[in-house]
Parts: sequence; structure tokens; C-alpha cells
Amino acid sequence: MTDVDGLAVTRDGRVLHVQLSNPKRRNALTDTSMRGLNELLEATQNDESVGAVLLSGEGSDFCSGFDIVGRNSGGGERPRVGAIQRRLPSQAHRLIPQLAALQVPVVSAVAGYAVGLGMQLALASDFVVADATATFWQPFVSRGMTPDAGATWLTTRAVGPLRARQLLLLGRRLDADTAAEWGIVHETVPAGEAVERGLALATELAAGPTVALGLTKALINSAADATLAAHLAAEGFALELSSRSPDFKEGLAAFVGKRPPEFTGR
Repeated sequence: MTDVDGLAVTRDGRVLHVQLSNPKRRNALTDTSMRGLNELLEATQNDESVGAVLLSGEGSDFCSGFDIVGRNSGGGERPRVGAIQRRLPSQAHRLIPQLAALQVPVVSAVAGYAVGLGMQLALASDFVVADATATFWQPFVSRGMTPDAGATWLTTRAVGPLRARQLLLLGRRLDADTAAEWGIVHETVPAGEAVERGLALATELAAGPTVALGLTKALINSAADATLAAHLAAEGFALELSSRSPDFKEGLAAFVGKRPPEFTGR
């Protein structure tokens, strides 16, 4: 997995660290970096050596969304009507479902602004570690446009419809402490410590039973949309799979031997 323009990719053991790297634009995503991130997530889904993903931003901000200004400042011919809805399924509307469905845990380390698509990246992650500088903001309506990238679905699911209206209709900005109070942020840390703490959390998750973690993540994500009967059936299939993994055998042996388990992610 190599860097592409706007992304820096490194490995720390079983943790894949993806840093959004466009600091002059507050790490806004471009067509190139969006395509690269989509391809990276697809590769990660099939890479058994990855146990967790850490998302962060270079410099003082996490992500300011998609670089709409950059796309429309080239002076070329304006896109025809329908260009946005034709483009979205292969870009942001591919990215967010991929991130949510990834069968390893995803940790977002947020400093500074997480705006629009940047906030959607955080909401689609499994854990968000935010430092004291973090600001979460959905400014779509204030710019005369409707939300995208799953903003209405993710936000409503995360905080409920009443608070979603404050964020999406009124454009309220959330600081780290309020975002934690509203259930968006897993943990708040002092300024400058989000990546360090996020890496520690991702490392802890990467050392866990990857098969069981991935299946449990999928069950959590589908719970709100499933009937109890359907969900119990899904749990049954997940248990059948996880209980045949080497990590299940290790977990059972560790329990019997009264020792910490040593999972391998298999």
C-alpha cells in the first residue's frame, strides 16, 4: 500500500495508519485522494495482515470535507446538470459504506476541523478520539446545498433527529466535549494527543480476535434496521463462523488456563 497524492499510508504492526495529507486545504479530499482512499479500503478489506485502521489528518485539522472550491476553480467548462449525482456513487457514496463495512475496527483521531465529509468519516468510524481543538460541523445548508456522503443518515443515527436538526438545519458546531456528550466521540484528550491515543486504541483493537471483532461490528451496524428474528439469525451465523476460528480456540484455552489470550487475528 503506497502513498497517493493527498494521502500518506504507513504501517505500525497490524495497524494501518492513513493520514489525510492536504494541509493547505485543511486536508480536504480531492478526486485523486478520494479515489485513492476508496481503493485503499478495498485492498484493506482483503488484507488479512491488517487488524485495525487509524485515520488522522496532517497538521492542525482532520478533514474539511471535499475540495469543492478546488474542483470548480479550474476555469474550464462547467459540469452539466446531473454531474454531481452521477459522480457521487463512485466517490463519497462509495467511500462511506466501505468505511462502515470494513471488517476491522476503524479509529479516527480528530484534531481541529472535521467538516462535512470529514465529519462523515468520523461518524462512519467505530471509535473517535478527539483532542481539545476538535470541531465537528455540517455546514451544508449554510452554503445553500443539501447534505451528502450519508450525512443525514449517519448524523440522525448517531445523535437522534432532534440534535440532527441542530447540526444539519442550523449548522451548529460541536466542540470535542459536546461531541462526547452527544455520543459522537469515544474519548477526549488534550490538544496534540489525538493521534497518539488513537494509535494506542487501534493497536489494542488490532491485537484482538479480528474475525470476532469484524463480525460483531457488522452486527452492531445492522442492528437498528433488522427485526429481532432476523438479527438473532445473523448472530447465529456469526457465532458459527467465529467459533471455528483459531482465535476462538485460543480464547477458550486462555480462559481455562486463567491467562491473557494471545490472539493472532485469525
